[in-house]
Amino acid sequence: MGMGRWGRAGLGILLAAAAAISYAQWTNPADDIPAYHPSAPLKVSALPPILSGAKLTGPNFRYPWQVHVYQDAAKVSSVLYQLPCNCRCDRALGHTSLRSCFEGLHGAECSTCAAEGFFAYQQTKLGKTPAQIRAAIARHEYESIQLENQ
Repeated sequence: MGMGRWGRAGLGILLAAAAAISYAQWTNPADDIPAYHPSAPLKVSALPPILSGAKLTGPNFRYPWQVHVYQDAAKVSSVLYQLPCNCRCDRALGHTSLRSCFEGLHGAECSTCAAEGFFAYQQTKLGKTPAQIRAAIARHEYESIQLENQ
């Protein structure tokens, strides 16, 4: 004897709800934190360089803030290594931290990366630790940065 139309629908809803509940039990909110390194690099010199000098020219560097953020990033390179990037370039580009954004052109092309870079520099100058800056980035405090004013 088969189930009626409503019995099948009810069973489908029940199975969907059970799947959603089981997924929620196994989902770790920490898994959604973008990639970063929990401590400073052993040797900054072993990392790819932050773009500098003549590499900060051309069509990707039309605005002064684009050059300025790379200059600031170079000054706090080991801090950026310990910070996540909320544009999720870890997923899309394989970046391992905010520092990765400034090893290529991405930091000039992405307003999230640039704002986080300026924010990290400013917070470091205020004496904040990488862990404190990481927490502020998680709270999206970098969104107060106006790139045109940098």
